[in-house]
Amino acid sequence: MIKKLIIFVLFTTYLFSNTFEVNKKIDNFSLVDQFDKKHTVKNDIKIIIVSFEKGTGADINEFLSKKPSDFLVTNQAVFIADISGMPSIITSMFALPKMRKYKHTILLIYDEEDKRFIQKNDYSTLYKLDDGVIKSISYIKKEDLKKVF
Repeated sequence: MIKKLIIFVLFTTYLFSNTFEVNKKIDNFSLVDQFDKKHTVKNDIKIIIVSFEKGTGADINEFLSKKPSDFLVTNQAVFIADISGMPSIITSMFALPKMRKYKHTILLIYDEEDKRFIQKNDYSTLYKLDDGVIKSISYIKKEDLKKVF
């Protein structure tokens, strides 16, 4: 039992300590959405957009809310919001109910130890992939979203 616990802790540390880098192949990973439904991000995804702040997340949600509900799927893209720093009471009482009103899927990072995605203040991070390999990482603002798609 102790061996299993040690292996689990080591695996979890390894999994969350590796940031995504250019020319690195990412493994499939799973996150839950705003409805607590589990989604697996697979090798067919071409675009990952990650928001770490309320303002950048609001910008992306505003952009996506003007698109068809299948816009992300059609463009082989996912939107991920890191809400790990948000107090759980705020998350459950305010953030999640607001997110549930959107017609697009928002994958959520709850774990503060998940350091796979890199961030830059006041920007969202854009990962472009090809067959599961990260081809580029850039930082975008609201006005850059039209160029992405």
